[in-house]
Amino acid sequence: MRSTKNTRDAVRKIKEKLKNADAVVIGAGAGLSTSAGFTYSGKRFEDTFPDFIEKYGFRDMYAAGFYPYGTLEEYWAYWSRYIFINRYQNAPKSVYSDLYKLVRDKDYFVLTTNVDHCFQKAGFDKKRLFYTQGDYGLWQCAKPCHSKTYDNETTIQKMVAEQESMRIPSKLIPYCPVCGAPMAMNLRADNTFVEDSGWHIAADRYQDFIRRHEGMKILYLELGVGGNTPGIIKYPFWQMTYSNPNAAYICINLSEAYVPAEIRKQSICIDNDIGDILQQLTAHAL
Repeated sequence: MRSTKNTRDAVRKIKEKLKNADAVVIGAGAGLSTSAGFTYSGKRFEDTFPDFIEKYGFRDMYAAGFYPYGTLEEYWAYWSRYIFINRYQNAPKSVYSDLYKLVRDKDYFVLTTNVDHCFQKAGFDKKRLFYTQGDYGLWQCAKPCHSKTYDNETTIQKMVAEQESMRIPSKLIPYCPVCGAPMAMNLRADNTFVEDSGWHIAADRYQDFIRRHEGMKILYLELGVGGNTPGIIKYPFWQMTYSNPNAAYICINLSEAYVPAEIRKQSICIDNDIGDILQQLTAHAL
């Protein structure tokens, strides 16, 4: 089933389902941060990386992150800017704050593939968040030789402030304190991704939340989840909705809002900008 064309009626129904839900599980993908203004191409990219664009002809910051830079000094010059604007700066729009207003008085949990920390900056309880794919604010050993991650904010800010000619000072290059190998981002790109103790604690909290609300009026609110990793959020949400007649599934996604026929009667899909819909949902108290 594709999305409903009557947005006003859909928003009204979502408000009603939120009001009556025993719990809300938010599944958030890249589309949510895009709606909040965290775009990876266009003016935001061009304003931050003019020198890299001129030298290499990059068209977006995501692809540029995979470029095999010749030195670690240049690699971290690029990545420090990337991390700084996507992790330590606030999103340009109030999308995450609007979402928090919508669920702050509900029993909620957030499952997300986003790595930009926007949920916590908007006020969401850290103990109700599970970042499955990592965090721009964490480093790990590139090998990795051990399963621990390290906060990078202080060093990232120094890298941004002190870099010249697309290079950071060599003294700022991060190395593993255990084996001496270069550090890497804690992002799930391959089988070297470190699932540290915090990751496992969050995973257990999420599973416990799902178990405690089994069979109850649980609302699965999927926001901006695409087709890259559907096995993390989308497919499990569909399956849990199908197995629980009391559950409801909401999908808000610009150009990718759809649902299987098997859970059509339990679902609402809106093909629209997430931020616009959240503003409508928070316009009046539930």
